[in-house]
Amino acid sequence: MKNNWKHLWENLPITRKLFLEIAVTAVVLFASNLFIYAQINQMVERMNSVYMSNVNLNELSDALTGVQNYMYKYLQVKDSESLNDYYRAEQDYRKLLEGLSVAVTDNQIQILEKNIHNMSDSYLRLTDETVQAKRGQNVEKYKSSYEAALKLYQFINHDISVLNSQQFKNNSASYQTLQAALQYLEVISSVILVIVMIISITVMMMMTKDIVTPLTDLAHTAKLVGQGNFHVKVPPIRAGDELGIVTGTFNQMVDSLDEYVNKIKESAEKEQEMKERELLMENHLKEAQLKYLQFQINPHFLFNCLNAGVQLAMMEDAEKTSVFMEKMADFFRYNVKKGSEDATIREEVETVENYIYILNVRFAGDIRYDSRIDEGAMDISIPSMILQPLVENAVNHGIRNIDWPGKIHLTVKNCPEEIEIRIEDNGKGMEKEKLERIRAGGQTAEEADSTGIGLHNVISRLSLYYKDDGIFHIFSEGEDKGTAVVLRIPKRGGNVHVSDTGS
Repeated sequence: MKNNWKHLWENLPITRKLFLEIAVTAVVLFASNLFIYAQINQMVERMNSVYMSNVNLNELSDALTGVQNYMYKYLQVKDSESLNDYYRAEQDYRKLLEGLSVAVTDNQIQILEKNIHNMSDSYLRLTDETVQAKRGQNVEKYKSSYEAALKLYQFINHDISVLNSQQFKNNSASYQTLQAALQYLEVISSVILVIVMIISITVMMMMTKDIVTPLTDLAHTAKLVGQGNFHVKVPPIRAGDELGIVTGTFNQMVDSLDEYVNKIKESAEKEQEMKERELLMENHLKEAQLKYLQFQINPHFLFNCLNAGVQLAMMEDAEKTSVFMEKMADFFRYNVKKGSEDATIREEVETVENYIYILNVRFAGDIRYDSRIDEGAMDISIPSMILQPLVENAVNHGIRNIDWPGKIHLTVKNCPEEIEIRIEDNGKGMEKEKLERIRAGGQTAEEADSTGIGLHNVISRLSLYYKDDGIFHIFSEGEDKGTAVVLRIPKRGGNVHVSDTGS
């Protein structure tokens, strides 16, 4: 039988187990409290009834006094109100007399009660005769009746007082006995309640342990599994409740995880090797691509410039030829030196100025160039050969062969988060389709015939260098409305360096 109950308990769902534990504990505690409450309430009622006899005797004495006073008042004033008060007091007194014992007995208290009852009957007859004699104006009669009633009133009042004293003594002894019994009952009730609570808590702890222990083991094992230890198991549970199912499933899951993690580790090691090889190849490819883009300078430009120098030497004296050749030397020295290095914005601007000087020598000063440079941005590092190709593009495809004076304006602005470089011309401008093609990184037909590094080269190098496609921007309002190229160089992020900024 015991094994059957144990088997039934183990297979109960956890919700029912918890419900049974709480229900049994609540029922036991409620029954204990109900029993204690009933005993204490019964004792309190007995204590309240102890002094009721004294209360009744006091009420009887007050009613007797009321009959005597209202009778006397009527004899004095003889009005209907006093008469009504007298009759009402008489009725109240007669009702209270019904509570007195009239049995024949040898009990002293009951004998007193019988005497008071008999004297009260006689007293009420005398008071009634007195009132009737007063109403009949029989002076002699009501005086004698009043005096007899007064004496009897005094005897009754005295006996009531004696009875009240004896009752009080008896009730005091009974009250002390009941009070001691009540205190004893309180102690017994407290002891019973404590015992019931201890038993209930003990039973609940024993029943709850069967539920909590597997959960604790499961939590501890799960923590170890979370730390990567897949060789631990939860102690098996024979119970058929949710804990038994979860424990068995958890152990199966740990076995599966161990096997899966081993496979993942093997796959991850192989994948890591492949990624390392791919990353190495990608880095080599990007390095080769960046260097390739940096060194795309058309040698035809060098030959044309040298021919211009020869022609200038034939037409002018050696001083201007010396300046021209010096600018040429600085320009190509910068190209050779900075081919694979970064440059500052100051060096890029100086190269642009040298380039404009060389062009103005070639084309007899047709190019008007001005600049507005923020000195605080001049020492910011950027990829080399960025600005000169943009200015070259503005000359060749913007202001070359136009019918109005061509102008190029260079602006370098030091903003809080970036350096803004703007190259503007007032030349031919661009159509919307061509702008979109350039923004997308496509190479135009004009650029393919360029004498130097084109827009596609600049856009590609900026994208590779800063790992951001939002560096290069180009704008034009349409044909014959000029073109503006804007570079927004970030001060932080990418490969940007600040060597000695003034900002």
